[in-house]
Amino acid sequence: MSNLNGAYYGPAVPPPKSYHRPSRSSGCGCCCGCLFSLIFKIIITIVIIVGIAVFLFWLIVRPNKVKVNVTEATLTQFNYTTNNTLYYNLSLNITIRNPNKRLGIYYDYIEAQPFYHDARFDLMTLEPFYQGHKTTNELNAAFKGQHVIVLGADQISELDKEKISGVYDIEVKIYLKIRFKLGVLKTGKMKPNIDCDLKVPLTTSNNGNSIDGSAFQTTKCDWGF
Repeated sequence: MSNLNGAYYGPAVPPPKSYHRPSRSSGCGCCCGCLFSLIFKIIITIVIIVGIAVFLFWLIVRPNKVKVNVTEATLTQFNYTTNNTLYYNLSLNITIRNPNKRLGIYYDYIEAQPFYHDARFDLMTLEPFYQGHKTTNELNAAFKGQHVIVLGADQISELDKEKISGVYDIEVKIYLKIRFKLGVLKTGKMKPNIDCDLKVPLTTSNNGNSIDGSAFQTTKCDWGF
């Protein structure tokens, strides 16, 4: 067959096929977006429900802060010797007032620790109890003995000043495990602490009067969590 000007008269050649790979992320993007939107809506709903529940609880119960005061403090011995030993005799009366009309309080654990310029020198555990609505309970804590504590130069300087004045700065920390009771409902255990910064006059053992003539002043304690 003769070449007719280079033209080809055979069967038609089909056009080349173009392959389009489907995107794998298109379906996932839609599903993931829907999932995240659903989770976000659920979280917002839960936050709103919890907020409404807390507001209703406050509106019904109207909780008030429990009041703690040290009403009496007696210090008959407070001697720090050259061998870093502190000899002490400290007694405290502590009142706890629950002003709430509907909330009772379980004091499951009570531990009192006295400190002198951040140095702890004793501890004692007090009897647990239940406190009803609008009631006041009195706790008695007595610390007596000797304890080795190492005081720095600044602490020694403060101690010398307090010996002259006859009034000592003593901090008492009370560590608690408590539960609240509303009707038949009880909360889980909480672990707050109470800080009492006291100025306690040293009293003489024979007549019970303080060395400088001052008396202990009732001191309000602060709550912490």
